[in-house]
Amino acid sequence: MEPPDYFGFDNFTEDAGASEYPVCARWKDAPLGSLFHLAHIFLFLGFMGGSGFYGLLYLYAFLALGFFCSSMWAWSDPCTTDAFSWTFALFALCAAQLVHVAYRLRSVTFDKELQDLYAYVFQRLGVSLSHYGKVVTCSEGHIHTLEKDHCFAVEGKTPIDKLSILLSGRIRVTVNGEFLHYIYPFQFLDSPEWDSLRPSEEGLFQVTLRAENCCRYISWRRKKLYLLFAKHRYLAKVFALLVRNDIADKLYSLNDKAVGSGGVRYDLRLPSFCHVQVPEVEDRRVCARVPERRARTQPPHTPT
Repeated sequence: MEPPDYFGFDNFTEDAGASEYPVCARWKDAPLGSLFHLAHIFLFLGFMGGSGFYGLLYLYAFLALGFFCSSMWAWSDPCTTDAFSWTFALFALCAAQLVHVAYRLRSVTFDKELQDLYAYVFQRLGVSLSHYGKVVTCSEGHIHTLEKDHCFAVEGKTPIDKLSILLSGRIRVTVNGEFLHYIYPFQFLDSPEWDSLRPSEEGLFQVTLRAENCCRYISWRRKKLYLLFAKHRYLAKVFALLVRNDIADKLYSLNDKAVGSGGVRYDLRLPSFCHVQVPEVEDRRVCARVPERRARTQPPHTPT
């Protein structure tokens, strides 16, 4: 009995594998086609998109074009059925996402004044259009008009129950008939009053706000805005930053402080920030008494 020919089995295995899975004998000199390169160019551009609605539109538009070109290139080769199926499925998904994002972007479009408010105030803080849409919905999207010489608030009479931002015009702020400062577009009308009260507290305006020309503003009711803050803590932080920054701007605008008839200087609109002017002679006496009080209260020094 002859021994088995192992070399023959090796040759048979090599021939079967070579016929079933042909090995690339040499690199192709010809390019794979313009669609192949165009598809990868679109994919490269698509992955350079940014964030937000417009960034998503950019991303899905170029990805859809890239996968569509890849599917067309795969269709031209009858041996790449799997590649065509995957690329065409990805193209369909990107196209569906593109339509969905475009629909959402259309649903959050606003009037020109609200768009200007978003661009000037909220967009700088990175607030997305979807979150800004919730803010506008909380105000019911209604823009109020204040005619010339009409009052937005009267000191000691108007309750503090909302937060408002001026969109156009100019508001004059006075206390006891004395001028304090102006409020210009995209500034809060009642930021000090809003920040001076807790959510459960009630209060009245300590200043009078009168329109010097036709003004338009948007307002949020206090309860609705706090309900929005409870659902979205991010918006609560944004409004807290905006309100405090607005108070700081009003503080810096009070360089020429108003002086009342009784010698009272109003540094801010909040009553807690008002102080009575101390006469210069009395001020010197108080300063002279400070070292004397310190000498009396300081314990005697005992040498060691």
